[in-house]
Amino acid sequence: MQGRPAGPSIDYQDPTGLESRSAMFLRREDLEKIEAQTLAPYALTSSRSKGRVHAEKESDTRPAFERDRDRIIHTTAFRRLEYKTQVFVNYEGDHYRTRLTHTLEVAQLGRSITRRLGGNQDLTESICLAHDFGHPPFGHAGEHILNQLMSEYGGFNHNTQSYRIVTELEQNYPNFKGLNLTYETREGMIKHETDYDKSDAGEFEPEKRASLEAQIANFADEIAYNTHDLEDGLRAGLFSPYDLEHLAIWQDLRDEIKWKNGRSYTEVTRHELIRELIGMSVNNVLGKTAVTLQKNQIDTPEKVQLHHQNIVGYTAEFAPKVKALKKFLFERMYRHYRLVRMQTKAEHFISDLFTAYMKEPMMLPHTTQERLTTVPRPRVITDYIAGMTDRYALNEWQKLFDPYVNA
Repeated sequence: MQGRPAGPSIDYQDPTGLESRSAMFLRREDLEKIEAQTLAPYALTSSRSKGRVHAEKESDTRPAFERDRDRIIHTTAFRRLEYKTQVFVNYEGDHYRTRLTHTLEVAQLGRSITRRLGGNQDLTESICLAHDFGHPPFGHAGEHILNQLMSEYGGFNHNTQSYRIVTELEQNYPNFKGLNLTYETREGMIKHETDYDKSDAGEFEPEKRASLEAQIANFADEIAYNTHDLEDGLRAGLFSPYDLEHLAIWQDLRDEIKWKNGRSYTEVTRHELIRELIGMSVNNVLGKTAVTLQKNQIDTPEKVQLHHQNIVGYTAEFAPKVKALKKFLFERMYRHYRLVRMQTKAEHFISDLFTAYMKEPMMLPHTTQERLTTVPRPRVITDYIAGMTDRYALNEWQKLFDPYVNA
């Protein structure tokens, strides 16, 4: 067979019995060897994973981090992301990002950056795909009100909630709660850190920073929400391209695509600008991170995590430009009256649901009521509400408070 890549082969017997041929077949051990031979020395490898909480037989075909990725994709929590708000509630329009499309874009960026830095793509992707599991309905408005309602009971943080989902709340296996993910994926999730996220990583050597793969996931998340929230804001007409003229990063983008004020602004122009912003951000992270790795002679995963600052980052010139863009988005998009109205309504819905369930927990589904014997009532109710999609939360509110809707 010409052109077949080198590697282990087996005699493949066609189940029909009509054909027999030599076929390539990579087992887990083969893929682990490829990782060891091809990844950078500072990358985490599946064969050196610290393992899972509950002992399991290794997969015959999949390395540990790939197996984590597959388990995450097949969860209920992953499917629910389709109908959870990123910025715009689902009924606002079909073309705005949802929590699911944001997650997929983060995973794509994470794999792309990791590949070019020689890191472990499966590990980065696993962290990216699960990083927003804990987001409640209606985006940050939902998180804000749940944190207020839970202030006397430990608060609420969507990143910590994501971790609880994969370690406790998903019920897919007979012998343990959660997904039984590897130490490295769980550590990457709990050490996920952006301007909005920071969780207690006390169980994961808190004196250590996140792994290279987890740090990449952090920046993939930031690049995704900066660029795509900007695009959705422009698409929704919350601000115009001319409102961005004072931003240095916008001026750089215009220069790169040779778009000037006199030239018409079209949908294609918007795509050009956003595409350039993604490329500019990724290339900056790649260049800065590569220099940091080389300059500090980072050649083990341990050195990544013990370095005095994060390895992955923007250059000193680019970081202020990104910060200015984020400030603009906060002021002109996240605090736009249309979004504030939506957020206020969302807080009203969630507050009503929480108060009603606290007063009468017998209104909760039977499977949720069963947890009340072992878990405090406020946490059970918060877990239930946080798991809702926007649509489900609105339906529940109508069932509880609209006398003309059947329960």
